[in-house]
Amino acid sequence: MTAVASPIPALAVAVSAVAAVLILRLDARPNLREAVTFAAGLIKLGLVLALVPGALAGTPLETNLVELLPGVSLQLRGDAFGVVFAVLASTLWLLTSVYSVGYMRGLEEHAQTRYFASFALALSATIGIALAGNLLTLYLFYELLTLATYPLVIHKETEEAVLAARKYLAYTFGTAVAILAAGAGIYSLTGTLDLRPGGILTAETAHPLVLQGLFWLLITGFAVKAAIMPLHGWLPSAMVAPTPVSALLHAVAVVKSGVFGCIRVIGFVFGTALLREIGAATVLLYLCAATILLGSLLALSQDSLKRRLAYSTVSQLSYIVLGAALLNPAGITGSILHLTNHALLKITLFFCAGAIYVTTGCDKVSQLAGIGRRMPLTMAAFAVGALGLAGVPPINGFFSKWYLCLGSLDAHHDFLLVVLVVSGLLNLAYFFPIVYAAFFRTSDAFPERGEASPALLVPLLLTAGASLLFGVWPDLVGTLWALAEQVAREV
Repeated sequence: MTAVASPIPALAVAVSAVAAVLILRLDARPNLREAVTFAAGLIKLGLVLALVPGALAGTPLETNLVELLPGVSLQLRGDAFGVVFAVLASTLWLLTSVYSVGYMRGLEEHAQTRYFASFALALSATIGIALAGNLLTLYLFYELLTLATYPLVIHKETEEAVLAARKYLAYTFGTAVAILAAGAGIYSLTGTLDLRPGGILTAETAHPLVLQGLFWLLITGFAVKAAIMPLHGWLPSAMVAPTPVSALLHAVAVVKSGVFGCIRVIGFVFGTALLREIGAATVLLYLCAATILLGSLLALSQDSLKRRLAYSTVSQLSYIVLGAALLNPAGITGSILHLTNHALLKITLFFCAGAIYVTTGCDKVSQLAGIGRRMPLTMAAFAVGALGLAGVPPINGFFSKWYLCLGSLDAHHDFLLVVLVVSGLLNLAYFFPIVYAAFFRTSDAFPERGEASPALLVPLLLTAGASLLFGVWPDLVGTLWALAEQVAREV
């Protein structure tokens, strides 16, 4: 891999940070404020797409800004894995921005300027994470993401929101210290913190116990945002935030930065060969398997629609980390595909939950009987998201789970097939009753038909349609599949 110097990675990070400053100055002009949001989203997406050709060719574009340590700069690089995450985040930010306008105006929410500015800053941090060329740069943007999303979690400013935000900070800042400690240890051993395919550590770098300790420090730091049990407790509590924030947390930024960091550690700090040699990833497999099942079981008992989706996220994120921890090409390909597929499916479900709440005021599963007659398009999109997360073809979630099954067989972990199948059935158990009640039960609460406003409805139909399209034609553009397989071969 030969990097090519370019300002594009830095510009891709900076554009929404600049937008955040402009948004704060436009508090009295909401239409112009939102125009800046959309313009920044389009520019960011264009800059990120400009990174794709170099990533596919193995000549990623790279920006070195300032030296932070001897031999370690603030470095941004558009490699194959980073570009997958950056394209995903920038595309979904644009859709979520449209959705946010409909949601925030529909409920006449307060502090809308702060909301949109924090949203923009959070996406700058997310793209910084995606394009980080070394562990220190990744850590800095990872912490910035926590700070940027804090105002979003606390947005309602109720006592419940304040407690949830404090819990979020305690979990994320508390464990992120582990990343810093591990980075210091790796730098002292190797003199570098670069993120390279196949890793920067070898069996000769240190004693296996030292290497295992460094691995678990890094994984702990990233696992909190990946919501791997028992570090998941902040995520259901954060559902007190507005629904677009929940969509951001669950599909675009925070939780995906956690699983992204775990995959970086496995494939780009240690490498699959070293992890097989020292056996460090085996325990992670078991933790992920337990989280997949327990998250699904906890989802079954939730009457709050957003909390049911939150526990579903806890379960689904561990599919992604599990695929990487299988340490083989099929598993890693499935992991990267599920990172993108889950994002489309879960943001669809949260968009639907928000549309239901704005239109009807309902936020409980027990209140949704007959709502499919009132909002048939919204609930049809919800059904697509639900079936996709359960792995039902022909929706995109099927293909990533298929690769995870192949990876489990290749790694000779047949018990994981049972975990994946049981989890899929549990997915159906906590989603199907919602869909059934919506379309096949009646209620006096929804006497006439009426969908949400176009700003809410169009984004959820687009994400549901994309989930179906990529399920029927998974290699539609070829790029995602090619990038995922390229990463799987290299690490």
